[in-house]
Amino acid sequence: MDFYAKSGVLSSTVDVFNYMETKDSVSWNIIIHGHLDHGAFEKGLDLFIQGRMVGFEPNISTLVLIIQALHSRRAFDGGKIFHGYLIQSGLWSITSVQNSLLGVYTNIRMDYAENLFDEMYEKDVISWSVMIRGYVHSGETIFALELFKEMVLEFGLKVDGQTMVSVIKGCANLGDIRIGKSIHGFVIIRGLSYDLFVGNTLVDFYCKCGDIDSAVIAFGEMPHKNTVSWNSLLSGFVHNGSHAEALTLFTSMGRSGVDADVVTLVNLLLMFKALGDLRRCRLIHSKLMQRDYLSNDMAMNSLIDAYAKCNQIGLSWRLFCQIKRPDVVTWSTMISGFTHCGMPDEAISLYREMRLSLENSNSVTLLNLIEACALSAEIRKSKWAHGIAIRMGLASDVVIGTAILDMYSKCGAIEASRRAFDQISSKNIVSWSAIIAAYGLNGFPRDTLALLSEMEVHGLKPNPVTTLSVLSACCHGGLVGEGLSVFKELMNKGAQLKVEHYSCLVDLLARAGNLEDALELIKSIPVGMKPSASAWGALLSACRNYESGKFIASALSQILELEPSSSAGYLLASNMYASGGSWLDASRMRYLMKERGVKVTTAYSLIDVNNKAYTFTAGDKYHPLSRMFCPVIEQLHLCMRMDMGARAQIFIVDQAVC
Repeated sequence: MDFYAKSGVLSSTVDVFNYMETKDSVSWNIIIHGHLDHGAFEKGLDLFIQGRMVGFEPNISTLVLIIQALHSRRAFDGGKIFHGYLIQSGLWSITSVQNSLLGVYTNIRMDYAENLFDEMYEKDVISWSVMIRGYVHSGETIFALELFKEMVLEFGLKVDGQTMVSVIKGCANLGDIRIGKSIHGFVIIRGLSYDLFVGNTLVDFYCKCGDIDSAVIAFGEMPHKNTVSWNSLLSGFVHNGSHAEALTLFTSMGRSGVDADVVTLVNLLLMFKALGDLRRCRLIHSKLMQRDYLSNDMAMNSLIDAYAKCNQIGLSWRLFCQIKRPDVVTWSTMISGFTHCGMPDEAISLYREMRLSLENSNSVTLLNLIEACALSAEIRKSKWAHGIAIRMGLASDVVIGTAILDMYSKCGAIEASRRAFDQISSKNIVSWSAIIAAYGLNGFPRDTLALLSEMEVHGLKPNPVTTLSVLSACCHGGLVGEGLSVFKELMNKGAQLKVEHYSCLVDLLARAGNLEDALELIKSIPVGMKPSASAWGALLSACRNYESGKFIASALSQILELEPSSSAGYLLASNMYASGGSWLDASRMRYLMKERGVKVTTAYSLIDVNNKAYTFTAGDKYHPLSRMFCPVIEQLHLCMRMDMGARAQIFIVDQAVC
């Protein structure tokens, strides 16, 4: 019977077992152990119950396998019942059995695990390691580190590699490089740096914290490396934008005789996707096909996403249609791809189809839907998405709630944005920044400043995104004094200012006609920050608006150097030369743009009519609603050209148009 069980021939094991007239505890242990060891959990548990009814006494390995079977099935109630059986049968005092049951509880209920851990009379290294891993897994890393400290300092236990792997993962979750480096030093002192799993976890930790140099050092100090080691460092290079280093590492990986697996190829795909390199994405696709990795969900999802990010949505859709039963991640990836390619209606339609195919969606899919509705800018669809979030109980979640308020902001529904913001149960700096940006985007600069003060009252300090939104609101609202005051206050407080903040202030001064001050500000940008094309573009645009040709040449040369593939600088310069009568220079700009293959991106306006969003481009006389809007726009244009001191006439427009 033992021979058949170890060979995996369970049917023959059962035949021999049934033929035996007398069955002792050894017989029962063999047949139960055989079933559990080969994944036949249901049958193994049934046999255990039958054996106990006839007086069978299980051995320790069988008890551990029973607990593992309950663990794999996430049978929490069964685990509690078995826990009671162990106490009643007097088998509870065995440390290995206690550790196995502790592992069940840490993956399901940490409060039960804490009670069990406190009740254990003898705790070995495994007991402490299981608890530390449980705390890290449940996101309570601080408790894990405190327990580790207690284990080492108070009880003087000698830790092993598994313990350190959990502790280092906890440091990665916290993103605390200082604590992680001290743990790394502890690993070296205790002589655990030779452990392959510890080394891989250290490399992963440094990569997740953005300290690539330390990751390279940790990788180089590893005496032995496997595919996971190479993939961890490769992933770190890719996610931190070190693409040249990633390619060099991949080459070294091949020279070392380590074969690339599906994780390696997916990391390369992520890199080429970020670079927008369609040719190499196709090359990785062919490699995945050659190695028969297309059945891997991660590989297929990465391919769908990569083609979408390269604006090849047709290829993404073709891959998606090849999958017989896409999971929620695949659906989400495809929905996100449609949104990225400017096809919100297709994204929303696919979400509806997904809800018919899957019982439940997750928060990531909902975020993709909200992003699609924001892109469509249709208030009716946005309200529908908001309703789904409410029914899922996620409207008050800070991530979902922030996305909802941003969605309403893109629709121009600022009051709905404020209501969504107020519904967020626990607001963070991201949600405050989003509502501040929403008011600025919709033309309420003074409300933006008031919200900044309100946020600071709640004890939150503005981050670079917040301050940029405030400066942008002042810029578009014409609040020159307020914008300069905010900028000076940020400098006095030692806030983190980036080149975008200086560019926004340049735009603010340039729009107000302070061209000399704007140029001086560009020159005063700190060393290490190069003035952006947007700053020079703002100055060039102001030159056109105020009919000043003083800075045209210098601003134009800077724009063409910084953004040679953008059409904005060429067109702005061409129009300026044309308006000044310099037709030769205007033609030269147009020719230069054509010679360099620069494509013109057409700007458009968007307006909501009867709960449907319509887009208009300049000079479009063939739009079905052009006859309705053109007379109104002409009157408004006339009003804008009037003396600003005079009271403007109010035009009453048809309600359907508004």
